[in-house]
Amino acid sequence: MRANIPKGMGGGPQNMNAMIKQAQKMQEDMAALQEELDNREYDISAGGGVVGVKINGKKEILSIDIKPEIVDPDDIETLSDILVAAVNEAIKRVEDTNSAEMSKITGSVGFPGMF
Repeated sequence: MRANIPKGMGGGPQNMNAMIKQAQKMQEDMAALQEELDNREYDISAGGGVVGVKINGKKEILSIDIKPEIVDPDDIETLSDILVAAVNEAIKRVEDTNSAEMSKITGSVGFPGMF
């Protein structure tokens, strides 16, 4: 039995080769962008600037800067809360930036679990 495929659908070997080349180019572009994103560094502050976090694109914390005025031995909980907020914001910034940059290459094509 032979299927009737409308003209323009399927397209034969040339169309398939073009699609494969396009997918390979997208994969190369994504790999290059991922390397660039991994090497980016972000500076995030929290608590009105009393805590700063430097993070890279791999979500590795590079440094944490704590201003002396936030250090109160009788209120460690506040410092802890500000540190958690700063680290969470840093991770969110990396993830949002990576997603936005990758979507410029992939368009509406989704790759679940890839990032």
